[in-house]
Amino acid sequence: MFTPSPQLYPFTSKWFDSSAGRIHYIDEGQGPPIVLFHGNPTWSFLYRGIVARLRDRFRAVAVDYPGFGLSERPSGYTYTPAEHARVIGELVDQLDLDGFVTMGQDWGGPISLSIAADRADRVRGLVLGNTWFWPADRLSTRLFARYMSSRRMQRRIIERNYFVERMLPKGVTRKLSDQELDHYRHAQPTPEARVGVAEFPRQLLAARPWLGELERRVAQHLADKPVQLVWGMKDFGFPATKTIPRIRRTFRNLALVELPTANHFIQEDAPEEISQAIEKRFG
Repeated sequence: MFTPSPQLYPFTSKWFDSSAGRIHYIDEGQGPPIVLFHGNPTWSFLYRGIVARLRDRFRAVAVDYPGFGLSERPSGYTYTPAEHARVIGELVDQLDLDGFVTMGQDWGGPISLSIAADRADRVRGLVLGNTWFWPADRLSTRLFARYMSSRRMQRRIIERNYFVERMLPKGVTRKLSDQELDHYRHAQPTPEARVGVAEFPRQLLAARPWLGELERRVAQHLADKPVQLVWGMKDFGFPATKTIPRIRRTFRNLALVELPTANHFIQEDAPEEISQAIEKRFG
């Protein structure tokens, strides 16, 4: 088991025995709870700068999905967003969180919103950044999904850790240090550990029915919740001009903070600005 650096990840690891296997998470600070959901190919390490800044005023919970970070890789697990939402929802219920805020980026957006929609009476607000919650409709997204689902690219993802070695650095404006990149490498150390990473791009198309139902559930149960958008303006995968208007059509109480120098992995590029936006909106 990989042990994170206490300098880079100065948090106490906790564990939850879910119906799918043992889940790793951190639970830092006291105050109104905020649950932080990562995307692909990351884990709770992505949120280290935000947790460190928020834990004086919030109870910050950051999770690792099964197959990611320090969580188990359960046999028989399907690594779909629907299953991630079901299993992490068990943790949210086990922690008995009430009046909580969710934050989701990349696949963390639909996963966090699915959990929130099922518990809308307990949700205080939503933070979303460089994400979506509807069936993939842009041609570029569909082409990306097909390309990454091809046999050749699936082999590169699983055998060469393509998402960590190539996609992650491309999605960060600043240069990750060797030690930071190693924390992402060591969280997916073997081909067997990368099955979940390889499945996410396939789910861009395979999860269309689930995403279509999620879009309906979000509009029905969450449209009146206060929403804070924090958006990396250099992200070509989720361009602000295309994505933010689509989100605005759903939510009635929405504030936006643009992150002009941030790319896709906004938590790496702009943890201070994101933390300030959360404190201003929900502190």
